[in-house]
Amino acid sequence: LFTLPVRGSEGLYMVNGPPGFTESTAFQRDSGKNCKAVAFSKDGSLFAWCNGEKVNIVNVTSAELLRSFDLPKAVCLEFSPKNNVLATWQAYTTAKDGTAGVPNLQLHDVKTGKCLKSFIQKKMQNWCPCWADDESICARNVNNEVHFFENNNFNTIANKLHLQKVNDFVLSPGAQPTKVAVYVPGSKGAPSFVRLYQYPNFGGPQSALANKSFFKADKVTMLWNKKATAVLVIASTEVDKTGASYYGEQTLHYIATNGESAVVQLPKNGPIYDVVWNPNSVEFCAVYGFMPAKATVFNLKCDPVFDFGTGPRNAAYYSPHGHILVLAGFGNLRGQMEVWDVKNYKLISKPVASDSTYFAWCPDGEHIVTATCAPRLRVSNGYKIWHYTGSLLHSYEVPSNEEMWQVTWQPFLDGVFPVKAVKYQAVPSELPSAEPKPAQAYRPPALRNKPVTSSKL
Repeated sequence: LFTLPVRGSEGLYMVNGPPGFTESTAFQRDSGKNCKAVAFSKDGSLFAWCNGEKVNIVNVTSAELLRSFDLPKAVCLEFSPKNNVLATWQAYTTAKDGTAGVPNLQLHDVKTGKCLKSFIQKKMQNWCPCWADDESICARNVNNEVHFFENNNFNTIANKLHLQKVNDFVLSPGAQPTKVAVYVPGSKGAPSFVRLYQYPNFGGPQSALANKSFFKADKVTMLWNKKATAVLVIASTEVDKTGASYYGEQTLHYIATNGESAVVQLPKNGPIYDVVWNPNSVEFCAVYGFMPAKATVFNLKCDPVFDFGTGPRNAAYYSPHGHILVLAGFGNLRGQMEVWDVKNYKLISKPVASDSTYFAWCPDGEHIVTATCAPRLRVSNGYKIWHYTGSLLHSYEVPSNEEMWQVTWQPFLDGVFPVKAVKYQAVPSELPSAEPKPAQAYRPPALRNKPVTSSKL
């Protein structure tokens, strides 16, 4: 049984399910309209939220209140991977006389409730420090350097990675040794580059595991695979100088920790909408090209393994076990989904979740939530729970004068749910399938409800 917190103008409450979907009686609904943020611990055992007065932490199974912090202005929350630290962030403000404001990023000891350290962190983007999965190191980007702390001792900086101007970094997932991917934007004639290091060997360019430079990059997205053997880099320019697209230009690069690197050759021109690693770490899927977009799975040699052809899609989502892939068209597309069996590359189902702004796999690898949330869409907010075989199992729409801002699955650690064989037969459901209404030809109001006459102009 999972819990799904739902946050919106109706307050914050928990829904239990599947199989049935009912509001949790253990967790008291927080009916204030000011719930700014929620966060689960990585193992799903703890849940924190900020309601505009306090930040509270509860045990998810018993709903017992464990901690409460007096932080009425907190708008971001995150737990460290082993539940030792809760990080909170609030907007940075300077004093009236122009002197520096108070530190607005706080790290709290979850067990004792005391504040371990507070920092000034002006930007909300990348506000949260990054931990290695075992919490042996924690890192944050400060004035173009990456500062490393060890074993949650935040009073001494154990290590610094100092490059010309480190703009962004990502720590590798999984066990030690931790690797770090860093991005340094280009300057006057010098290219941008991404470098991979193994902590703590940062001395000089020779110590880097791999290095890849590129001229066309105003910003990059770096994606580690789960086994921490390779990084995919999506490099984007703000403006496409050829004028071909308002998305700017994107290129996809592959960098491995053994030093190999390549540009992934995408056989169709146009934007790169999405790139995702299969959790098995040996292949990845890219969705790219002017609409209708192409989707292709590539192996670690960057050779195409399977091409899904073209379709109305701009997103890809692997199931937690990596054996099912959903290709979807959300946002300005109509919410069509294609659910594929990855092993045999066979289509399982084609459900439609129109107006979705959010999609997430349940950790069991069987269920999916799609949602329509404000502020992206202000009308017909709500969420739907699906089985990957295409059956709609549960649907909730908020009353027309209310909004829903967020819904999310309770996470679980890897290995809790065994992989199950892929089913093709739709699982039974009480609900009718959500078929979108076929588009009708436009008729002006004067002719509506009158017999259709075929007239020649």
